[in-house]
Amino acid sequence: MTTRTARRFAASVALAALTLATPALAQDKTVKIGVLNDMSSLYADIGGPNSVVAVKMAVEDSGLLKKGWKIDVVSGDHQNKPDIGVNIARQWIDADKVDAVADTPNSGVALAVSNLVKEKNSVLLNSGAATADLTGKACNPNTISFTYDTYMLANGTGKALTKAGGDTWFFLTADYAFGHALERDTGNVVTQTGGKVLGTVRHPLNTSDFSSFLLQAQSSKAKVIGLANAGGDTTNSIKQAAEFGIVQGGQKLAALLLFINDVHALGLKTAQGLTFTESFYWDLNDNTREWSKRFQKLSPKGAMPSMTVAGLYAEILHYLKAMDALGSNPRDGAKVVAKMKELPTDDPLFGKGPLRADGRRLIPAYLFEVKKPEESKGPWDYYKQIAMISPEDAAKPLEASDCPLVKK
Repeated sequence: MTTRTARRFAASVALAALTLATPALAQDKTVKIGVLNDMSSLYADIGGPNSVVAVKMAVEDSGLLKKGWKIDVVSGDHQNKPDIGVNIARQWIDADKVDAVADTPNSGVALAVSNLVKEKNSVLLNSGAATADLTGKACNPNTISFTYDTYMLANGTGKALTKAGGDTWFFLTADYAFGHALERDTGNVVTQTGGKVLGTVRHPLNTSDFSSFLLQAQSSKAKVIGLANAGGDTTNSIKQAAEFGIVQGGQKLAALLLFINDVHALGLKTAQGLTFTESFYWDLNDNTREWSKRFQKLSPKGAMPSMTVAGLYAEILHYLKAMDALGSNPRDGAKVVAKMKELPTDDPLFGKGPLRADGRRLIPAYLFEVKKPEESKGPWDYYKQIAMISPEDAAKPLEASDCPLVKK
């Protein structure tokens, strides 16, 4: 074989290999989603195994399986520790070829994983973490926050209670990223609305004894004690506040982040009268009722879905819609997120609403109050709606954003 003939043969083989490879690459219709959350501790009832159920429902409802896509769902317990969360996510992305990390309740974990997915050009589909920094100073092209944030909670509960006469506040705050952000954002709203913050005390995550913290809050004489915590910390602080007679003494408890699972654990007798903000309730309309009853049958404990579980379902639907629109998996997280922002969002639980440049989805929020026992018509009938907060008021205005992706 001459040198020229050999070169031609080699070129033909390379071209044939490229031709064979190109359709295979174009038809990469496999996706792997990793649900990363608290499976065993204070946030397990809010998300935990229920989040995995919601993701699998979204996969089924997306219609992609019938179109020939293969979609796998894995799960991991971050134990509310950023280092553990990042190590799990890194293993998933590097070794297990996970395309998107989803849920991430615990703002410390979410912020750390958000940095990782940017580095690895993967995707973070956040529904569980509340810190508004994920769509603010820490935003990046690979992270989406779909359901709520500390800005929404502050502008719902904080503003409403201050306007209603609760013009002096004392915060009882979980001592990590989420609690700090919620205290900061609510404190800003209180002062902007004409109120005053008298002080704050911070408690360790997942503590069992709130007595010293509650005594400090009680002695402050503040009209409102803002609970800047979540999950088991919220329910424990409310139960122990009842033992101290704080509400009977004239002070009001503001559960700045309360979930239906918390109300269920507390019972209406203890939780009645609590005012709080959420973007989802199972009994809002026919669509939310139909989906929630489907979910309840699949939930390991027969629970109704929390706000973050419902948001995760909607977020996964939109993620898979973007994959479908791309025609295949590009293995490029920023490209997928860009497509998610380009496509209009529309799902049965939250309806339509844009996904902004900062990664924040615009949806309404609602100010709820927990019903009295005699007002409830049956199991899980816990909320009465006080007000609706427009999508524009529920999210920080883009012109005020410190997200580097936002052009001003």
